[in-house]
Amino acid sequence: MTSYDYDLFIIGGGSGGVRAARIAAGYGAKVAVAEEYRFGGTCVIRGCVPKKLFVYASRFRDEFEDAEGYGWATKGTRFDWSTLLANKDREIKRLEDIYRRNVLSAGADVFDTRATLADANTLMLASEGRKVTAKTILIATGGHPVKPNIPGAEHAITSNEAFHLKELPASILIVGGGYIAVEFAGIFDGLGVETTLVYRGEKILRGFDDDLRDGLMAEMFKREIDVRLNADIVAIEKNWSDYTVTLKDGSTLEVECVMFATGRTPSTGSLGLEKAGVKLGSDGEILVDEDSRSSVGNIYAVGDVTDRVNLTPVAIREGHAFADTVFGGKRWTVDHDLIPTAVFSTPEIGTVGLPEHLACERYPKLDVYKARFRPLKHTLSGRDEFVVMKLLVDGATDRVVGCHVLGPDAAEIVQMAAIALKMGATKADFDATVALHPSISEELVTMREKRTAPQKSPPKTSPQRKKGYDETS
Repeated sequence: MTSYDYDLFIIGGGSGGVRAARIAAGYGAKVAVAEEYRFGGTCVIRGCVPKKLFVYASRFRDEFEDAEGYGWATKGTRFDWSTLLANKDREIKRLEDIYRRNVLSAGADVFDTRATLADANTLMLASEGRKVTAKTILIATGGHPVKPNIPGAEHAITSNEAFHLKELPASILIVGGGYIAVEFAGIFDGLGVETTLVYRGEKILRGFDDDLRDGLMAEMFKREIDVRLNADIVAIEKNWSDYTVTLKDGSTLEVECVMFATGRTPSTGSLGLEKAGVKLGSDGEILVDEDSRSSVGNIYAVGDVTDRVNLTPVAIREGHAFADTVFGGKRWTVDHDLIPTAVFSTPEIGTVGLPEHLACERYPKLDVYKARFRPLKHTLSGRDEFVVMKLLVDGATDRVVGCHVLGPDAAEIVQMAAIALKMGATKADFDATVALHPSISEELVTMREKRTAPQKSPPKTSPQRKKGYDETS
């Protein structure tokens, strides 16, 4: 029999890789994890966790303003960027330590180095200058932001660097119209930065339900975020203390900071995948089957590196399913349908199921229920902000096939709605549920006014929702 140093070797210490390591080790497998940067991956180190902390920080300005309508005197408040950075860094370090400790506690070995493939069973550990062998290899290296190839692109930052700016700029131009772009537009605007968003499309958040796209854009305009659609930048020129940005129409803007949120790509470069015979897709993603197995039988991949649905909870489930299947003898696969997602814009979006334009293609009769209203809180705060809630129902079966919310705590609301949709709940089930009053979420079970959407013929090549919705631009 061929003996290997490890039963499982994982490249990448992010959410998917760590979950796979812990579960596989729990089944008695000898496991190792190599991570060249920091444990926790994109989500913990430079993604959803620090971003959500920044979102919280940016919303306090609204809270202070709203409080005055309720009798609170809030004069003299101020924001300190360095305090936010220091506190964020401390929390990220705490989470990173937990990720590492969980891997070690499971009995796995940890290598703080870059690992690459020499062949299908052999890995080179860069800093140690030695090779190890493994029966099974899991690639969980995630993805990274990319910049367009334009003059001066090197002067711009991405979301990675946004978490480590030494000073808060007075003005920023954000390029992109997806999750990351609109979230950071809300963050910087909330922190008092003059914010411009430039997007090449006709509407932000391509792939989302149009009512949410239109509703969020209206709220961004109210906040005086300068949203420029059907626009793109063609050059960035560095000045003494700021940058001159040239748009495709020839106009220019002077800003202190430029940020690209124009896409992410799988981190598969220089891993040696070609030496092992692993096939990649057109964007560099590892092609896998429903068991996360690559074109090479003993090499698997999970998370953003496969470019299926690029969300942290999905990577975790894929890692868990892989370990149960390969090492636990309990095969199961991840269902990539009806995955809830949130955009932590201000106001935020929570959504699960199909947007109306896709639901119309799938269902011959589609009933649309929609509500738009000012939340109770703002009757005293005076804020001109509205909630949009929407249910899409298959007219033939009464099953709810889409739930979309724009407003405070939208993500918290839709997480519960996702359970109902996953169970196949009907509109009658929603209607039979007693409302929790007074709350925003009660509208989901009290909506009665409906319209029937006109049916649309499906396109010859139906769009693939491999990312749930477009996460980038």
